[in-house]
Amino acid sequence: MTSPIVATATISLEAAQALLAEARRACAARGFAATIAITDAGGHLRAFERADAAPFLTADVAINKAWTAASFGMSTHQWNQYMAEPAVAPLAHHPRLMPVGGGVPLFHEGRLVGGIGISGGTSAQDHEAAEEALRNAGFLS
Repeated sequence: MTSPIVATATISLEAAQALLAEARRACAARGFAATIAITDAGGHLRAFERADAAPFLTADVAINKAWTAASFGMSTHQWNQYMAEPAVAPLAHHPRLMPVGGGVPLFHEGRLVGGIGISGGTSAQDHEAAEEALRNAGFLS
C-alpha cells in the first residue's frame, strides 16, 4: 500500500477509499447499516458513503463526527464528557460539533492527517467500528 499521506500531511484519496472499505466491513460485521465520512486534516470531506438502509440523518452526523475528530485530534466520545465542564459547555452550540461516539482522528507518524466519522449504530458500535477500520488500514496498532 502506498503512504497514507501526501506532502501536505493529509490523508490521500487512495488511503481514504481504503479506510472507507475497512469501515464498511467493520460496520457490517456489527450488523448495522452505516454512513461513513472521512475528512482530511482540515476537516474537508475526502471520502463518503451512506448505506442504502442508513437513515438520511446519519449523513450529516457522520460528516460532523469526522470534522469534530479532526478539529482537535481527539475522539468524539471524549467531547461528550467535556460538555459537562462549564468552561467548555458553550461549544455545544457550535453547529458542527458532534460530541457522540463514532468520530476518531487519523494520525500517521504522529501527525494528524484527518478524521473518520461513522453513524448508524449505537455510539459505542460506531466508535468500535471506526477503531477497527483504523487498525485494519494501518492507522492504529
